[in-house]
Amino acid sequence: MSQNLQKLLVIMAKLRDPETGCDWDKQQSFKSIVPHTLEEAHEVADAIEKEDFVGLKDELGDLLFQVIFYAQLGKEAGLFDFDAIVAGLNEKLVRRHPHVFEQQTFLSEEELDAQWQAIKQAERVADNKDLQFGADIVVSLPALTRAKKIQKRAASLGFDWPSYHGALEKVEEEVQEVNEALAEDPYSEHSAEELGDLLFATVNVIRHTKRDPEQLLRQASNKFTNRFVQVESVLAQENIKLNEATLEQMDAAWEHIKQQSKT
Repeated sequence: MSQNLQKLLVIMAKLRDPETGCDWDKQQSFKSIVPHTLEEAHEVADAIEKEDFVGLKDELGDLLFQVIFYAQLGKEAGLFDFDAIVAGLNEKLVRRHPHVFEQQTFLSEEELDAQWQAIKQAERVADNKDLQFGADIVVSLPALTRAKKIQKRAASLGFDWPSYHGALEKVEEEVQEVNEALAEDPYSEHSAEELGDLLFATVNVIRHTKRDPEQLLRQASNKFTNRFVQVESVLAQENIKLNEATLEQMDAAWEHIKQQSKT
């Protein structure tokens, strides 16, 4: 273990010392620091998307601190310590990559995915976990990510279209069903259900193009935000405040910016 890592473990133990530690750190539990862990993970993703690699170093440190914190809590409870976490991770990585650590075999992307799914299935059987479909897919995941995982699990069982074409046709089918539901009652539970089906079908198209739906939606949201900031700037040049602009004025500024982006 490196000196820096050993020092980090010592610092963490000191922060949790019942008598001389930090009052805030001493009060925390596994559950109480979960929100901080999620926040740090999002900040890592944000730094990467912004290509802020100086900031990324700091954000990764903050995320590592979360792992160290859990390790200290586990050690205090007699459950596990940091070394046990690393040992388990080492064993899992070797087990899940036999093409690297055993037979040194080149596999296609499809073969790698099939191998991965087979190994994870074997792990579930060995752990005597509930093998009911989707039982081990975390419910609290972001909805788009969970949808993708559910679809990948179904695909690993052979329930999938051979290409994105079938998935896209399903989206077109769902659009028609949404149109019919909205025409009947846009605020009904039926309309809500059909809109959910449309989102789920769209995730499936994204999965077939080997993209991540969460990332694509973040990028689309950022794109819209950046463009609307430009709308605000265009309107300001005409002495029009954004909150006082008409829809026609905002739309005209929007189209102007879109045309500029194409040149």
